[in-house]
Amino acid sequence: MKLLVPSIAALALSAASLSAGAALKPSDLFGEPARAPSAERAIITAVADRTITITDETKWVNVTRYEVVRFVSNGREFAWYFDGVDQPRPFDLTQIAPAGFVDHKVTVYVSPSERDFPGG
Repeated sequence: MKLLVPSIAALALSAASLSAGAALKPSDLFGEPARAPSAERAIITAVADRTITITDETKWVNVTRYEVVRFVSNGREFAWYFDGVDQPRPFDLTQIAPAGFVDHKVTVYVSPSERDFPGG
């Protein structure tokens, strides 16, 4: 009986952590579309830090965490604010781009920003 209460508590915590992880979408890990959901966010997302043009020859792009990047390809564009969790490995641009934005694999490499190393 003494082990029953800790076992139930551990099981409840495990279930809570699993359901929290299941609520995340893949794009939550990478950041969010750069559009202002509120007035205070408008300052951050109003202007892209830079523009990257994706061509048929583009195989990879380098971005920095907390950077707002405008992607352009074949007359289409979208902007992304890379404020997601720190990326341990590269990912495919199609995971964040609108459907049909790019028709080939473009790998996105996210490097840490100076904000990731406070006091350094």
